[in-house]
Amino acid sequence: MSTLKLGLAQTRQTADLATNADTILRFLEDASRAEVQLLAFPESQTTGYRVDISTAEAPVQAEALAELHQHVARRCGELGIACVLGTETPTDDKPHNSALIINEHGEILGAHHKARLTPLDATAYSPGKTFDTWQLCGITVGVVICFEGFRFPECTRECVAQGAQLIIHPQNNTTRPNDWKLPVHTAMAVTRAAENTVWFASCNICHDEHQNARSLIIAPDGRIVAQSELKQEQLLTAEIDLALATRAMYRFDRDDCGPIIFGTEVTPEEYAHAGPMAAG
Repeated sequence: MSTLKLGLAQTRQTADLATNADTILRFLEDASRAEVQLLAFPESQTTGYRVDISTAEAPVQAEALAELHQHVARRCGELGIACVLGTETPTDDKPHNSALIINEHGEILGAHHKARLTPLDATAYSPGKTFDTWQLCGITVGVVICFEGFRFPECTRECVAQGAQLIIHPQNNTTRPNDWKLPVHTAMAVTRAAENTVWFASCNICHDEHQNARSLIIAPDGRIVAQSELKQEQLLTAEIDLALATRAMYRFDRDDCGPIIFGTEVTPEEYAHAGPMAAG
């Protein structure tokens, strides 16, 4: 596959599982009509983020969650859409803050559990431990959730080391008046794409009062190809060219890095006889 129709569901989110379920299924239908092949939802979309939207003490609805996960997976299979769904996973202690991975055949492949928690996250969630990749729509996809994707480059880099061409970044960055974060979050998301030469897709929730990050689809050269409006529900889509996700900067490959750095202003012949680009 050389191109992929990607969708980000910038949704409202509540503390009510049934309301959130209706939103998830509605956006799946919208994505199908838009011919989206891979749809991402925000962090904790099924249950509501346990910081500000839900509460740290809210009981884990394990059976209802399992039923919803299966329902969403079945609908994904019927529509032929792969999905990265922000949710939570029960543990013996506090739940994991998770992203469920569903392929285009409706199969649940696994989940990523947020491994870097903010101090507020840690009051409500248990950290995960690993970073993995999955095959969705014939491409290698990695997942990092909110804080770990913004602030810790090694998290994205671990996915890229495993071959990820696209990083999905569910986030929940809305509920307090920190508008100064908007340019900072954009800059960090752009950097994750450009420093690895991969696609980076960051999906935030919609919040009517505060929204401290946009949903963004960022090309491997760091250019933003699609961005959401603030404070409104939106299905953000873009046709992405997977051939651009060369992982050149991650691999530090001279021939592949050149066009990214110089564009057409410098020819490969000008540096064909250059020495090492870093000390051995």
